[in-house]
Amino acid sequence: MKRKGNRALDELRQVKIEKDYLKDPEGSCLIEIGRTQVICSATVEERVPFFLRDTRQGWIRAEYGMLPRSTKERMQRNRTAGRIYEIQRIIGRVLRNITDLNFMSGFTIAIDCDVIQADGGTRTASITGGYIALYDACQYMLAQGMIDHSPVREAVAAISCGIVNDIPMLDLNYEEDSRANVDMNVAMTESGKFVEIQGTGEEKSFTHKELEEMLKLAGKGINELISVQKNALFLKL
Repeated sequence: MKRKGNRALDELRQVKIEKDYLKDPEGSCLIEIGRTQVICSATVEERVPFFLRDTRQGWIRAEYGMLPRSTKERMQRNRTAGRIYEIQRIIGRVLRNITDLNFMSGFTIAIDCDVIQADGGTRTASITGGYIALYDACQYMLAQGMIDHSPVREAVAAISCGIVNDIPMLDLNYEEDSRANVDMNVAMTESGKFVEIQGTGEEKSFTHKELEEMLKLAGKGINELISVQKNALFLKL
């Protein structure tokens, strides 16, 4: 089966991450995966949610949104509020998983993910770019003496995979996702541990073997994304 641009079944679309894309936030980037583009920013707030006020923990929360013309046809703002809320919770949950909140006592980092162009994989791009913004915000806090230890334990990234016309493939664009028999989103840490797996049989169920094939594809793609993250952050590979 040929994919657009003759892309291999286990091949990511072109990935670009531009760090410090916005001037004012404590951390930011523009992440591009194929035609999908997301601006991710991090804001440090000297407060915590009410349920953490009597603890020594910090917090990470996320907000996600899509511009009305990030898609082919204009959509109304907040039209899919339920879906947006679900994605926000996923992004926040994944980023908290790789962070030691005990090193952020009294602080919240708000991660904003704004989709400016959507062509599939917007939530996974938001997680991957959100990590960049989070990491930089923590470096800012260290430099300002707000914390004395970086709370980030390891890198995390996310990617989509699925089965289209009975063929497992990596990093679905919108056209492929709309035809997928099975759609899956996977978030994984640098050490190879799973943080989030969301898989749905859109038109049919899938087997253990197919699940293993998709997870193998996701692992390959996430390792490549983490290499791009490290290059963007000027970290050693």
